[in-house]
Amino acid sequence: MIENNQKSNKNTRREFLQNLGIVGVGSLLAGSAFFAARKYDSKKTAADRVKVLTAENKLVEIEKSAITEVEKTPATQLTYLQKQGRDGIAGSRFVMVIDLSKCQNARKCMSACQNAHHLRPEQHHINVLKMQETETTQPYYMPKPCQHCDNPPCVAVCPVDATFKRQDGIVLIDNERCIGCRFCIAACPYSARVFNWQEPLNAQADEGLVYNVELNVPQKKGTISKCLFSADRVREGKLPYCVSACPNGVYYFGDENEDVVTNGTTKESFRFKKLIADNAGYTLMPELGTKPRVYYLPPKGKSYPFQEKDREEAAEHLPI
Repeated sequence: MIENNQKSNKNTRREFLQNLGIVGVGSLLAGSAFFAARKYDSKKTAADRVKVLTAENKLVEIEKSAITEVEKTPATQLTYLQKQGRDGIAGSRFVMVIDLSKCQNARKCMSACQNAHHLRPEQHHINVLKMQETETTQPYYMPKPCQHCDNPPCVAVCPVDATFKRQDGIVLIDNERCIGCRFCIAACPYSARVFNWQEPLNAQADEGLVYNVELNVPQKKGTISKCLFSADRVREGKLPYCVSACPNGVYYFGDENEDVVTNGTTKESFRFKKLIADNAGYTLMPELGTKPRVYYLPPKGKSYPFQEKDREEAAEHLPI
């Protein structure tokens, strides 16, 4: 009886070990298959998977075969343009330099800007003024766009977040949010904004266009319009409309973080800080603490003769 029990126990242990071996081999084979599959998937990942950016700004990886092209509706396109317009361009801080010694009142900058933003003839995002400091000093021309202040009073007073400053230094106006209260016009010390009192110039032609906050087109009656530093062009790596259109090399534009600005006429690049330091660059009304991003080089050694017939008209701009 005892012997039978011992044999039974030996048989049981033997069967257990045999089964364990089978299971072990099976597990090993399963593991090998799993790792082989993983290796296969890994190869597939490299060839057949792509990284995409979601609407929530998250980077994800998906199979190429799972990609389905979705037709953009006006609503989704508007949402995309609004988000892109408010985010700005990361890592950049755009700046403009205007050389007053070169401006000859060609006004090509004004017409290029008006055409791009579909403005009426009496509306200006940038205006060229005839200036004269005193009766005994030489008059000169001064282009005056929005100053894109780092401490913009227009943004502080807007009750609906229609006026906002981006991380790249550009101040924009969103006419999808603008209620036409004109608080920003009252707050701006540079008179850099215009109000759409009438139907926009291209109202019929622009009907149905998806609003682009970086271009501020289509324009809308009852809303504000202003210089945008040509944010739509900047996004494409191009110079602003006014900078490219000027035939006399008045404007420089670039990224302060890279310390480089480019002249729109000569296409030459200069160190921003050196250009300002060597030519006594300045900003308008620094005592206000608005910290403009538009710098001026004084009209010293002008390369053109100011027309004598303009002297009387320039005198009208002198402070009383």
